[in-house]
Amino acid sequence: MEKLTFADFDLPVKILDVLADLELFEPTPIQEKSLKPILSGRDVMGIAQTGTGKTLAYLLPVLKSWKYNKTGNPTVLVLVPTRELVVQVTEILEKLTQNITARVIGVYGGKNINTQKLLFDGGCDILVGTPGRVMDLAIDNAISLREIQRLIIDEFDEMLNLGFRPQLTHIFEMMKEKRQNILFSATMTEAVDEMLDEYFANPIEISLAKSGTPLEKIEQTAYKVENFNTKINLLEHLLKNDAEMSKVLIFNNNKKHADLLFTKIDELFPEQFDVIHSNKSQNYRLKAMKRFENEEIRGLITTDVMARGLDISDITHVINFETPDIPEQYIHRIGRTGRADKDGKAITFVTKKEEPLVLDIELLMDKGLKFNDFPEGVKINPNKIASEKDEVVMKNPAQVKLNEGGGAFHEKKAKNTKENWGGPSKRKAPKKFGANRAQQKAKSKAKRKK
Repeated sequence: MEKLTFADFDLPVKILDVLADLELFEPTPIQEKSLKPILSGRDVMGIAQTGTGKTLAYLLPVLKSWKYNKTGNPTVLVLVPTRELVVQVTEILEKLTQNITARVIGVYGGKNINTQKLLFDGGCDILVGTPGRVMDLAIDNAISLREIQRLIIDEFDEMLNLGFRPQLTHIFEMMKEKRQNILFSATMTEAVDEMLDEYFANPIEISLAKSGTPLEKIEQTAYKVENFNTKINLLEHLLKNDAEMSKVLIFNNNKKHADLLFTKIDELFPEQFDVIHSNKSQNYRLKAMKRFENEEIRGLITTDVMARGLDISDITHVINFETPDIPEQYIHRIGRTGRADKDGKAITFVTKKEEPLVLDIELLMDKGLKFNDFPEGVKINPNKIASEKDEVVMKNPAQVKLNEGGGAFHEKKAKNTKENWGGPSKRKAPKKFGANRAQQKAKSKAKRKK
């Protein structure tokens, strides 16, 4: 049986030429399954693993039926949860529409809103943005959402996890009810179900795989490691001894640990790694990602800001330096490798405290991780970082040995004992200041003002 190609989609020649320039000829399964339902005009809910080509799955059918709008108001709105995804989707759209008349604008928070308002002076056809910034621009009348014919929400579950539900509902109210809703999500959660029931009309569900299914082309292994500092020693060992680790994405659970790891790794491998997280400026993050994409650096240390949707090609290894607290997040992390039908490797470092988290991940995937033996040449560092140290626990008061007098403390000396005269109203005012010193101070202050 012959493989399906994009030419079989009956796409405009101008778009096929761009796909050919990008060396994209055959659709992924989610792209193949999405075309007809989206072109039908009905609401669509796509559930697919990360790294399966969801962006083109919704963009190609939209561009296939694209019509220019003379009013200058957007007719297509693409909402994504992060600034990085806005940049990525906007770049893809600009490439796909380079030979057709379609004005594409991407907006996100963290930039001057007045500067972004100027972008709409020449009109806009396809708007890509984060919910908060799109809502603010619409409230300020910089854009009108009344002519939106297709609303696309990518990474729907992550958007709700990040607390964007109020902004989404506000945006829904600014649009006409008669529109097509195209929703894509990596997982189906209760929050997603609630929103579907409340706002969308019986969407067609396109499901490529059940939530939590691991990507089969990713080899998943793990190491049991003593602590954070020993993990650094293990990472150093792997990087020095495995030449295949040429493009490595390393995940930490928080910004502080990501910075700490980067400080140590930069000493061991100068100028070979960078670090990005939400505290880094937008320009810094985009430059670091560009350097990583172009293989100017060997690896990138990050938090889960990089776990969703971002498409960086040919990542050889994903390393979970810390095991994620949420099992689904593991799927999103490892999905950064093994993309576009290529093989990938995911390695997880697991402390004793993190073992229950691994069990949750294995239950979600219905698949166990393969644990490797700890390398003999790696030194175990007994020193713990602050977050690993045991909390100080107070002794149980019941265990304190009482003295023969029946009390745990000594009696006060006679000269230190005082009678209880009751509250301030029952005590005599000191003669030095008089009974109404506060009132006197207030009167004096008033006289000075005069």
